[in-house]
Amino acid sequence: MDVQQLLSRITDDLTPKRVFGEPISQDGVMLVPVARVRGGAGAGSGGPEGEEGTGGGAGIDAKGLGVFVVKDGKVSWQPAIDVTRIAIGGQVLALVFVLVIRSVIRRRR
Repeated sequence: MDVQQLLSRITDDLTPKRVFGEPISQDGVMLVPVARVRGGAGAGSGGPEGEEGTGGGAGIDAKGLGVFVVKDGKVSWQPAIDVTRIAIGGQVLALVFVLVIRSVIRRRR
């Protein structure tokens, strides 16, 4: 695959279809999944002293954000909860608390 094909493929993949998933309907409720999608690509060409060179790279990052819920003609937003992020945040806060308490105890001595 040459560089031009790679860049074309990446831009084709970064569409609203990647952000808004296919709606899911059941029992009069429709869910529309939503994600944050980011992408990038790099390319290169040329080589030392007339040798042919090449290069390329690409990446896509996607994270589910939540769903729009359509029920009885009303739309509401239900965010996705990242439990791992909450747990890590709690651990960082606990560590900071322990370090502050330790510092206060050492100053009193």
